[in-house]
Amino acid sequence: MSDDRFKDWKPPEIEERKLNEYNWIVQNKDNLELGYKTDIGAFTYINAKNKVTIEDYVQIGSHCSIYSISTIDNKEGPITLKKNCRIGTHSVVMPNITVGENSIIGAFSFVNKDIPENSIAFGTPARVIRKLTEEEIKELEVEEMRSM
Repeated sequence: MSDDRFKDWKPPEIEERKLNEYNWIVQNKDNLELGYKTDIGAFTYINAKNKVTIEDYVQIGSHCSIYSISTIDNKEGPITLKKNCRIGTHSVVMPNITVGENSIIGAFSFVNKDIPENSIAFGTPARVIRKLTEEEIKELEVEEMRSM
């Protein structure tokens, strides 16, 4: 399957607390590190007060919330979404979290613990359900190569 969505990819213009051309928003934009060929869905909110790093080829579904600070439970810390991970629609990633390379977070998940690389996790709270197979990892790598 050919995927042309990244053919003419360029980093989005990000203004503080304003929807960008893809209809997602960032607070504390100077602390956001956005990788190459990222795909972030509409109405996603990113609070990067304590740094958010989104590495290359990461996909984030629509209506997600990425919080590097949480006033309800007084937690704060950086968030790292490693290369080629995927965050399902309507998911929440809390402060001080790393989602590992190639990992997949299912829709409507609440991520409050690190997720290791090559894992599938989902739920509230998100739990690792299983590791990806070698075949699944290779398919993710093929998809990444198609987008280059």
